[in-house]
Amino acid sequence: MKKGLVGLLIIVGVVAVCGLMLAGTYNRLVTLGETIDAQWAQVENQLQRRFDLIPNLVETVRGYAAHEREAIDSVTAARARLAGGGLAAEERMAAENELSGALSRLLVIVENYPNLKADANFRMLMDQLEGTENRLAQERRRFNEHVQAYNIAIKRFPTVFVARLFGFLERAYFRAPEDAETVPKVQF
Repeated sequence: MKKGLVGLLIIVGVVAVCGLMLAGTYNRLVTLGETIDAQWAQVENQLQRRFDLIPNLVETVRGYAAHEREAIDSVTAARARLAGGGLAAEERMAAENELSGALSRLLVIVENYPNLKADANFRMLMDQLEGTENRLAQERRRFNEHVQAYNIAIKRFPTVFVARLFGFLERAYFRAPEDAETVPKVQF
């Protein structure tokens, strides 16, 4: 009877150890899968940031550029009127006054903003575009690293049996679209 009890205890012990190993492996695979899902959410977060940020920045820069372009365009237009010649004295004075006023507005802009606002905003836009794309690339890289760790785990022995038993399937890596080699255009 003692031998039967010892044998039963050994069998129960082996089953318990195997059960604990199975549970540990299952929990590890669940954790890896959830990590992939969380990392993909970060990729989507950065995609949303880009979606929200870029059009707003483009419109902001367009607004500033339009404001400063107006001053530059008025100087150019007034100068062109004067360059054409053939103006009567009163017309010429009006054109000179127009040029003086346009130059004054331009000088005020230049004095207040040694580097024209449009220039600073364009640089800011480029910095934001670069920063957003870098964040997105980093999150994609992290996503692929987590997918790699998960895919390796479900293919390794003996985890492969637990993965198959509970339906853990291989996950796809993030891959850039075919047209990713084409440089995107930013238009104002």
